[in-house]
Amino acid sequence: MYVHVPFCRVRCGYCDFNTYTAEELRGAKRSDYASLAQRELGFAQRVLTASGVPDRPVSTVFFGGGTPTLLPADDLVRVLGTIRDQWDIVEGAEVTTEANPDSVDRAYLQTLKDGGFNRVSFGMQSAVPHVLATLDRTHNPERVPLVVEWAREVGLQVSLDLIYGTPGESLDDWSASLDMALQCAPDHLSAYALIVEEGTKLAGQIRRGVYPEPDDDLHADMYELADARLREAGYDWYELSNWAKGPEFESKHNRSYWTGEDWWGVGPGAHSHIGGVRFWNVKHPSPYADRVNQEISPAAGREILDAETRRVESVLLRVRLAEGLPTNELTADGRKAVAGLIADELVDPATAFAGRVVLTLRGRLLADAVVHRLLPLSL
Repeated sequence: MYVHVPFCRVRCGYCDFNTYTAEELRGAKRSDYASLAQRELGFAQRVLTASGVPDRPVSTVFFGGGTPTLLPADDLVRVLGTIRDQWDIVEGAEVTTEANPDSVDRAYLQTLKDGGFNRVSFGMQSAVPHVLATLDRTHNPERVPLVVEWAREVGLQVSLDLIYGTPGESLDDWSASLDMALQCAPDHLSAYALIVEEGTKLAGQIRRGVYPEPDDDLHADMYELADARLREAGYDWYELSNWAKGPEFESKHNRSYWTGEDWWGVGPGAHSHIGGVRFWNVKHPSPYADRVNQEISPAAGREILDAETRRVESVLLRVRLAEGLPTNELTADGRKAVAGLIADELVDPATAFAGRVVLTLRGRLLADAVVHRLLPLSL
């Protein structure tokens, strides 16, 4: 189950997610959001029952955004309670919320823990003030160790999200961010290369020459530095941008996306995938609220994934995982390409001969090129 909370205090210049500040919203109140999500959950239960899909308990819950922790902690707990009441949640399920470091205190985190959450993912992004300023992030980096300490004290697992390749960020800047992240000793760490999305404030600033274009070679250096430092600190990579201190700390929720499991997305713009059907809600909170209040489906569109689409998407996603992709999921042309990928040191030879395509470090840096060679007739 994914619950999208679309509210942000400030819109970050690089972000193209479906998020809104208070000034951008008319007719959609943050104070009403938990009740709206609960109503949609009731609708979801009725739809699944009517469709004949067998009852299954929820295995993971993830509150993302936006900044879910701009809502009162009691609101998040209330929505989680509705999920538990309607579907049941498996014992030991992973229950996560994203949070900005400046949006929680110890009492807030304690309420989450008491209400059934067991994991928090903090948007650290960087430890360097000028990098955070470029990204329009508002938190003080010195707060990150404090919120991590609070989360540990109340018994929550901790993940940190980092971004590398921000215009003006040097390799030394990135090293300083890794230093702080590792000093916090999180259970899990994500490091994403900055992608400049068209239509964002940052894209306009780069176009006008305010900031330089991203440097692909520097991105590669930053990734290699992160992988080396994290490996030395006892973290294993399990997906291109994700490292954990052990399998028990990997994001089970994100794994469900990468391996094509079923999920239901709640909230404006949220996507769902049930039994090979993908559907998504209206994006803006106001029409979303209108539909839910009128007991009309908030869904805006759907598509049925045919076998070939599902196979292609499986290759695209599963090749990113440390365990790799079974070669029998490839076409004959795709299997022929594996030999060349081994020769180019993009794929590990031993695992390839054993029937799985697993990326080398060089292959991780060039993952898109690997996919294009594995899917020569599909892309």
